[in-house]
Amino acid sequence: MSAQDQSKNRLVDVVLDSDSFGRATPDVEHERAVAIFDLIEENSFRPEGDEGGPYKLSLSLAENRLVFNITREDDSPVIVHMLSLTPFKRVIKDYFMICESYYEAIRTSSPAQIEAIDMGRRGLHNEGSQTLQDRLKGKIEVDFDTARRLFTLICVLHWRG
Repeated sequence: MSAQDQSKNRLVDVVLDSDSFGRATPDVEHERAVAIFDLIEENSFRPEGDEGGPYKLSLSLAENRLVFNITREDDSPVIVHMLSLTPFKRVIKDYFMICESYYEAIRTSSPAQIEAIDMGRRGLHNEGSQTLQDRLKGKIEVDFDTARRLFTLICVLHWRG
């Protein structure tokens, strides 16, 4: 991909709808901010068939669907896409469980046990990222690293702290 395509096919802003996600604990708010920062910092993002951005993404919830409201940098509309969260329920639940195990292991387990749990955690994260990339196929083009960052954000949006 050329440097010009990289500068066009990317997100420059991500906003969470306050009515959908509301205020959370300071820890959760921090994790949301970090996930958004990481996503904006490095990403490859383009609605299928669009000539290019850069883009802004507003996320909200409607009927157990994540709503992607995508605009250009000047706020002109591009597309709204609704993504069912049902296919992610199991992997998000399992991901949170293994993260709890990981944080507990850091306090009490051997390095080998911590590494094994971390490998499982990364595997679940990759599974969720691949599912996200597959579910967006034909609608929004994202590379795997962007899908990973976006999946992290989706997980953080489910986290209650």
